[in-house]
Amino acid sequence: MKNIPELFGSMVFNETVMQTRLPKDIFKALKKTMLRGTHLELDLANVVANAMKDWAVEKGATHFTHWFHPMTGITAEKHDSFISPVGNGKVIMEFSGKELVRGEPDASSFPSGGLRNTFEARGYTVWDITSYAFIKDDTLYIPTAFCSYGGESLDKKTPLLRSMEALHFQALRILRLFGNNAAERVITTVGPEQEYFLIDKEVYLKRPDLLYTGRTLFGARPSKGQELDDHYFGSLKPRVSAFMKELEEELWKLGVYAKTKHDEVAPGQHEMAPIFTTTNIATDHNQLTMEFMKKIALKHDLACLLHEKPFAGVNGSGKHNNWSITTDLGGNLLEPGETPHENAQFLLFLVAVVKAVDTYQDLLRASVASAGNDHRLGANEAPPAIVSMFLGDELTAVLDAIESGEDYRGSNSQPMEIGVTALPHFPKDTTDRNRTSPFAFTGNKFEFRMLGSTFSIAETNIALNTAVAESLRCFADILEKETDFKAGLAALIKKTIKEHKRIIFNGNNYSDEWVVEAEKRGLSNLRTTVEALPAMTLQSNIELFDKHSVYSETEMRSRYEIHMESYCKTIIIEALTMVEMVKTGIIPASVAYQNELAKLLKLKKEFGDFSYSLEDRMLEKISKLCNALLKKLDTLEEALEKAEDDHDILAHAKFCREKIFMAMSELRLVADELETLIDKKEWPFPSYSELLYSVL
Repeated sequence: MKNIPELFGSMVFNETVMQTRLPKDIFKALKKTMLRGTHLELDLANVVANAMKDWAVEKGATHFTHWFHPMTGITAEKHDSFISPVGNGKVIMEFSGKELVRGEPDASSFPSGGLRNTFEARGYTVWDITSYAFIKDDTLYIPTAFCSYGGESLDKKTPLLRSMEALHFQALRILRLFGNNAAERVITTVGPEQEYFLIDKEVYLKRPDLLYTGRTLFGARPSKGQELDDHYFGSLKPRVSAFMKELEEELWKLGVYAKTKHDEVAPGQHEMAPIFTTTNIATDHNQLTMEFMKKIALKHDLACLLHEKPFAGVNGSGKHNNWSITTDLGGNLLEPGETPHENAQFLLFLVAVVKAVDTYQDLLRASVASAGNDHRLGANEAPPAIVSMFLGDELTAVLDAIESGEDYRGSNSQPMEIGVTALPHFPKDTTDRNRTSPFAFTGNKFEFRMLGSTFSIAETNIALNTAVAESLRCFADILEKETDFKAGLAALIKKTIKEHKRIIFNGNNYSDEWVVEAEKRGLSNLRTTVEALPAMTLQSNIELFDKHSVYSETEMRSRYEIHMESYCKTIIIEALTMVEMVKTGIIPASVAYQNELAKLLKLKKEFGDFSYSLEDRMLEKISKLCNALLKKLDTLEEALEKAEDDHDILAHAKFCREKIFMAMSELRLVADELETLIDKKEWPFPSYSELLYSVL
């Protein structure tokens, strides 16, 4: 039996290790720097680097790497050894403060959205001092930000840290108005739930579509899917349980707060949920989680699928972003609280989030847009593309009462005063959850359910942090000028509710009626990535990020280009994979089976049987479908030939969606029907039944 407390964080250079390894004055200075997120002086960095190296070498590390989050959506690393020559063919293990604080990987081959020319190779990684270093695969990993020679952000970490700083600054202004002079730092925290599929590695390797694209491009519906709801929270199969056990232990070593594990709704689908931690650390941890899921699955002869919709007809996988705001003193600013003073503060932060989500709903939608997530949003396991907020009946009633100026009676039927001197106490968790809502209040946090399972959580939290920072800035600008703070506060909350209540919806987000109602309210319904991403280039959104120094206009436009380009490339890769699978697999299988049927018919006729038989009917059906398959294949190939890169990236993306994707969908319909008619021995790819039920 492993000692979990000793195991947890054993491969992390955390505060406990720092305190034992560093001189007291150095540790105190480092803690102060970590709290403020400021630059570490080189003399201090040298001491920290040497202690970090000694600790890492004792743990078996031979190399170090600056670990960063380029705009590919995955992490990157370049490894250097600790060795340094000392003459006579000998070496010592060295690691300097300069090496700790800054690195210089090649920046030319990462997507930059026009920020860099191909020949401009210089890029810098800078230590994120607020995220602990850790050891993995005998290498010391140092979490870093990544920027260009000119200082532009080339990663997801830098703007995330900027957005956290923006929210901290504006939230602190609000706390000071409420008389809180003790808190020095306001922090956003996240607990990202991670959904995924596990299938047998052997069948995975027989599916080119899964290998190249992460999802099945073909596959007839199995006889049994998730109709019986018998997989959700089911008993774990031995191989799955062994995988989960090893995954947890490896993550615990790295200080990842892996907490919950269970079977999800679809066959072969599972979920892992961590405990909340600071947003940038949660981002690092989630990237590690996805990496370890894939790596450990292979050790158990499994394949881990993180695509948003690997199988048609059953639930896809998302990543629920549980987000809250806390102080360095441990107070949750989205906790309703026990006193009128705390309630007033809670309600102000609550309506700040309401205002942010309503005003920047298009940005939040754009932050979860991808080719993979287009398959998932709006299906029965994910919220629709319309962004709305669920607050629950009781909290909504509180806001309604404030807006109308009427007395509010809570669940205990006791009247609660609403006005200048006090705002009502709201007991949390007095209402059911709404799984159809994209953005739901769940007691002392918000759960944003629109993220796809492959996503880095960085971009959504960048948008959310910055939008809320802007709400708080507006509030602080108003309240700092008020001579009567309580009256001004009550008026501000009431005004904000009235102006932004359209975003609040507690009903069924899947209903057709809601689509009509949302349009009446003026809410956007950006169904696809092609519709959603242009929000990134709206001047109002560019000004938002520029105002809070999160993205410059150039950085914002670069990300738009990168996401649009990624969308187009994803569609084209999927289309080319479909063409390959049809030509090298489905057509030969169809021809082979038709030949078998024709031979059987010939034998029958030789024995004098000229009746219209099963073989005749099968040949007729398959022949018609094969002709249709060839026509659909021609249509797809013609679309691919016309899909030349255009200077207008939006026009190119629209073509990919409207022509290539639609041609792919039509081709799949024919191929999937063929699969139901052709002998299983001839069909070249494992079926959905084999894939979904491959892990016993």
